[in-house]
Amino acid sequence: MIAPMCLFCRILEGQVPATTVAETPLSLAFRDIDAKAPTHVLVIPRRHVPDLGELAEYPDELADVVALAARVADDEGLDHGYRMVANTGAGAGQTVFHAHLHLLGGRELTWPPG
Repeated sequence: MIAPMCLFCRILEGQVPATTVAETPLSLAFRDIDAKAPTHVLVIPRRHVPDLGELAEYPDELADVVALAARVADDEGLDHGYRMVANTGAGAGQTVFHAHLHLLGGRELTWPPG
């Protein structure tokens, strides 16, 4: 299911350019244009659902998003560690309401993020 006004759906349809780093039949990983770390990749399901909590209704697709993020981390050489972040809802900083993980790495990531 594609939502025509959704930025990530438009990326999936090829209407908006993105730098793809990996994909599966269920998920797509591409570089974030506003990177917050040397490696900042967004991993999204091909199905349009508003957030990661709702993606839990499709456990195979949720697992695929996480597995693809881990594969990208390995491909990017993030053996010293990485972070997977999912913002859920506007109050948590979600700005595109299509489920996605941020894969961050390539430098020491402090907590809390700052």
